[in-house]
Amino acid sequence: MSGRLVHVGSAVVDYVYRIDALPAAGTEKTASAYARVAGGGFNMMVAASRTGMKVVFGGQLGTGPEGDFLRAAFAAEGIETLTPPSPLMDSGNCVAMISGDAERTFVSWPGAESRLTPDMMKPVQAVPGDWVFTSGYTLSYPGSRDALADWIEALPAGIPFVFDPTPVIADIPRPILDRVLARTTWLSCNTNEAAEIAGAGDAQTVAIRLLGEHCRGAEGVVIRAGAHGCLVRMADGGTRAVPGFEVEAVDTNGAGDTHIGAFVSGLSRGMSPCEAARYANAAAALSVTRHGGSSAPTDTEIQEFLTERGEATTAPGRAEATAT
Repeated sequence: MSGRLVHVGSAVVDYVYRIDALPAAGTEKTASAYARVAGGGFNMMVAASRTGMKVVFGGQLGTGPEGDFLRAAFAAEGIETLTPPSPLMDSGNCVAMISGDAERTFVSWPGAESRLTPDMMKPVQAVPGDWVFTSGYTLSYPGSRDALADWIEALPAGIPFVFDPTPVIADIPRPILDRVLARTTWLSCNTNEAAEIAGAGDAQTVAIRLLGEHCRGAEGVVIRAGAHGCLVRMADGGTRAVPGFEVEAVDTNGAGDTHIGAFVSGLSRGMSPCEAARYANAAAALSVTRHGGSSAPTDTEIQEFLTERGEATTAPGRAEATAT
């Protein structure tokens, strides 16, 4: 049975506008659709929850309409919040513009999720069997990065810690990033983020440098490549390129979050890393065929998708060979 996912990242309210293309400077576009939805780390939590993990949130939600909206969304997905509402401010938000090619552009406004103190983190306790996750967003905020890095470093040695640096990686001070990478059990990042940490090169070369120079205590790294799938590199030297699935994408918002949530959920249930990566590729593929960032599929939907593609998952715990 899988343990809890203790998510100590951030959640915000997304204001999503669908447009045919980004407007040129000084011009205006009329959106074809609009939605107000829970976003940020919520998308990853939903993916883990819908695929079998119990999820708890140890970050900060605000006091005000945005925080209330997020708490209602958490409750609807059965996600417990461990910390009381921030007395300082409301939760932040993000304007997401989804263009006709299914790509997205963001403008964000930080709120309560950008402020963490040691006292705020006291109710967040990881216990044996738990998996802990955070993202680069919370580490990029000056008001939260130090408390969160201290908390991560103090995690008991046997608790796996998963880290996604996210597109804001350049905003994380290198000393903070190095401390978090040193405690990372699994790093999941896209090709640009991997290169930001370890320098340019092909995915396998960068993965080797990530493990050898930056995440020395990790079990492995996953480098995501969108529709092309991902590369899994293990600390023991095994490498596997896990191909993606061809689908008709309508909205790529939240695909990376879905991939990470499904990957962690798969690992927690005894899948091998490559099996969990295939499972995560399928989850992300399904998510981009639906509108909304929190469009993660259920375990049943993923298994049906894999069966249709002739790639049903093996039994949990079954070993899978990797090529080097």
